[in-house]
Amino acid sequence: MKKYLLSCLLCFFTLVPFYGQRVLFPTPSSYSQDKGNCNIGRLANVSGTGNEAIQLVESLKAELQHLPLSATEGGTIQFVLDEKNGLSEEAYQLTVTAEKVLLEASTVSGLFHAKEALLQMLRFGKGSLQCCRIQNHPRYAWRGFMLDESRHFFGKEKVKQYLDLMASLHLNVFHWHLTDEPGWRIEIKRFPKLTQEGAIGNWHDPKAPAAFYTQEDIKEIVAYAAERQIMVVPEFDMPGHATAVCRAYPEVSGGGEGRWAHFTFHPCKEETYTFISQIFDELFALFPSPYIHIGGDEVHYGNQSWFTDPEIQQFIQDKQLGNETGLEHYFIRRIADIVASKGKTIIAWDEAIDADVSPDKLIVMWWRHDRKHQLVKALENGYRVIMTPRRPFYGDFIQYGSHKVGRFWNGYNPIEDVYRFPSQVSNLTLGYEDQILGLQFSLWTERVADNKRLDFMTFPRLIATAEAGWTIEKKKDYSLFMQKLPYFLELLDTYGIYYFNPFAPDTTPEPSAPEKEDVLQNG
Repeated sequence: MKKYLLSCLLCFFTLVPFYGQRVLFPTPSSYSQDKGNCNIGRLANVSGTGNEAIQLVESLKAELQHLPLSATEGGTIQFVLDEKNGLSEEAYQLTVTAEKVLLEASTVSGLFHAKEALLQMLRFGKGSLQCCRIQNHPRYAWRGFMLDESRHFFGKEKVKQYLDLMASLHLNVFHWHLTDEPGWRIEIKRFPKLTQEGAIGNWHDPKAPAAFYTQEDIKEIVAYAAERQIMVVPEFDMPGHATAVCRAYPEVSGGGEGRWAHFTFHPCKEETYTFISQIFDELFALFPSPYIHIGGDEVHYGNQSWFTDPEIQQFIQDKQLGNETGLEHYFIRRIADIVASKGKTIIAWDEAIDADVSPDKLIVMWWRHDRKHQLVKALENGYRVIMTPRRPFYGDFIQYGSHKVGRFWNGYNPIEDVYRFPSQVSNLTLGYEDQILGLQFSLWTERVADNKRLDFMTFPRLIATAEAGWTIEKKKDYSLFMQKLPYFLELLDTYGIYYFNPFAPDTTPEPSAPEKEDVLQNG
């Protein structure tokens, strides 16, 4: 039924002139249509100037063989990489004439985005391109997707599939949440118990076999992402959400009992900071990103032992930190300095704003939608900000009123709210545009235990995220976005993605979850 409805929608949309070759995701900055068309087949003559452009040429030649194109037709496609052509970082120009397709950019990332746009046009147009001129550039530099693999582990092939789809959508940051309470998911050779013990378990099964990425896996995925112009930013959560680490190495644990045992690092031991610094050394060798996310949130959930531990209380007094919150801020400052000494910058959730870290050492991720004052405070204090508020950008929130498993906080996160962001906070960011790095869709996986549910909670909302992050405000039109969305949903079908279909919401069964429960209210 789902495919039948999409086929009907696609047949209708192809009758509307707008849906010739202007069916692009995300919507381009500028598009002008000319008379005529250009036919491209699998035998196209593809050429480029410069070594990096030639790499894209070879990639496109291979990709053409997997598109619904004529096996006998050719055509001409030319890549031009010219640092002096005046195009900004990631921007590109794509020109289709009756004679050829010309892709131009000043950077490899821009030329790559042009290639991905062309692939969409060829796929959706079956090789027939309307003559046109597209000039395109991103609204934000940071257009991200976060995947939590501590709570449930999905594996290398699923990550690569998502990187492919991110590339098609011009998303350029993969924020990889690899450590938290349920499990540690990355091999650290200096501390083997992190995977021998810390990788055991997941959110719904604390005895699940150890699941993690080897360092060779990480190198492979980082390289795969880099080929698609995607930066991978790992997250190593601290000082809270450190349960998996501290149960493997209790000597750096901040204590706690029951549900909160080992939730925090011990904030007063020099051994703790040495341990973390040595892990950083291996992480930084694997991830070339200039950033590392350190979490920094929700420490109060599990720091009860800090209030009674004599050593910790004496430390607070000796350092004149005032209280346990002051100690938390001391920890964040120490970590920021360690990371800065290694030539990197920390990213942290918006609690870190109050830690008095220098703005040149910290980038803030604003996540608490109900605390808009934290966004304002970050901007007023000179911090660069990435916006990923729970509403509308947390993928564990339900997306339709009848759904039974997920989060709900005085509402939920339908695709329309994702698409319309950041208009919801534009009055707060006015005058601080240079400090807004971008936005991100973040998927926490407490109730996402398998690929089917992962897909369902991610798509099509990630498509709307791509448009929110790339397309300039005056070019955004939600009704037109929804009219062309079936084209991308058809692409998802070819990937075997089980997405939520907003055109048939009541006939898209909600996948099962590890814990069958009602919607989690305000949690």
